[in-house]
Amino acid sequence: MTHSVLLAEDDRPIRTALERALTLEGYQVTAVADGIQALAAAHRERPDVILLDVMMPGIDGLQVCQVLRAEQDRTPILMLTARVETADRIAGLDAGADDYVVKPFEVEEVFARLRALLRRTTAGSAGAEDGGGPGTGPDGADEPGEAGGGAEAGGAYEARVADSGVVEAADLRIDGPSRRAWRGERELELTRTEFELLELLARNTGIVLDHSTIYDRIWGYDFGPGSKNLAVYVGYLRRKVDVPGSRPLIHTVRGVGYVLRED
Repeated sequence: MTHSVLLAEDDRPIRTALERALTLEGYQVTAVADGIQALAAAHRERPDVILLDVMMPGIDGLQVCQVLRAEQDRTPILMLTARVETADRIAGLDAGADDYVVKPFEVEEVFARLRALLRRTTAGSAGAEDGGGPGTGPDGADEPGEAGGGAEAGGAYEARVADSGVVEAADLRIDGPSRRAWRGERELELTRTEFELLELLARNTGIVLDHSTIYDRIWGYDFGPGSKNLAVYVGYLRRKVDVPGSRPLIHTVRGVGYVLRED
């Protein structure tokens, strides 16, 4: 199946090189040079995935992302950025991006991240039909042996998974088919990646998931021990889930990974 990619990059050599590489990889590519053209192309062509540079003249990549998300456009977006600070990455995630890659980059990494986003989109569509989700079998129940660690002693408890695909853990409620989540009465505003990460942790409540397991289940690709991708996403997810005054649910197990549990 040929997937369509909207590429928005104002640097002409980078845009030309990426357009050629993506075409050779089998993608149908629409390449534009600024944010205004990117929005027009997104509205006109409805691509399968968007590759969006952050720094562009006029309307930048963050603004393009914000506009599309405000229009309820859920097309997966991979941001290209020369900014390496955590705050800059968080700004992209907050705007609604699904993933990012830092310049200078290897084109193979861009390909890997695009494939992961497209797989997740396909899996999400299938899950909405059968009530499944990350870490689930065909009946919506947890598959054994998926987690990357053992159950933690003390504070561990089971997630409740309804036939409808709703997961409940502590005061969390996650509706997989509608891709909505609540903590208590408060609905959480989550990006695609944040939602899938929270759902994965909730479905494996009380079980430590190692870094490679999470990378494989969420991104479909292990970015290696030097990557800060996962730490950035977990940190931002905590800001939304573990607000001041509530009991923290997302815990770091140093040197191993992360676990959702109520201590």
